[in-house]
Amino acid sequence: MRRALFPGSFDPLTLGHYDIIKRGVTLFDELVIAIGINADKNYMFTLEERVKFIEEAFKNEPKIKVTTYKGMTVDFCKKIEASFILRGLRNPADFEFEKAIAHTNRKLSEIETVFLLTSSGKSYISSSIVRDVIRNGGDYTGLVPETVVVK
Repeated sequence: MRRALFPGSFDPLTLGHYDIIKRGVTLFDELVIAIGINADKNYMFTLEERVKFIEEAFKNEPKIKVTTYKGMTVDFCKKIEASFILRGLRNPADFEFEKAIAHTNRKLSEIETVFLLTSSGKSYISSSIVRDVIRNGGDYTGLVPETVVVK
C-alpha cells in the first residue's frame, strides 16, 4: 500500500491545503492528514475544530484518514507505516524551507517527500493570512473550504 502523510497545523484548513489534498489523494492508496500538536504554539482554532474542518471537507473520500500526532513527523510515519510525506509548495521560499526538511527527514529515515505545486489561483493563500483576515473581521469565505466557515 502506498500510504502518504500530509502533516500540518491546519489552523485553519485553507483552499491551498484542500487543493493539495484533492490532487495528492489520486497519487496514493491512502492519504493520512495529520495535525501536529505543538504545545508551544498558540492556535486560533482548537484541535477538535481543526479535525472537524478536515473530516467534514473530505467525508466522502474513503482514501483519506484524519489524525493528530506529537513528536517528529518521521517517527509518526514509521508508526503508521507511511512511505511518503506529501507537501505543498506555493513559492520559491516554501521550496527552500521544505527542501531542507525533506533532506533531514531522508537522512533520519527512508521516507520520501513528494512535492506538489499549489494551483496558481491558490498560491497566495496561507493559514496565517486567513487568520489575519478573520482577526480583522474580513471576508475569509473565498480562502477556505465551506466546512471552515464559522456561522
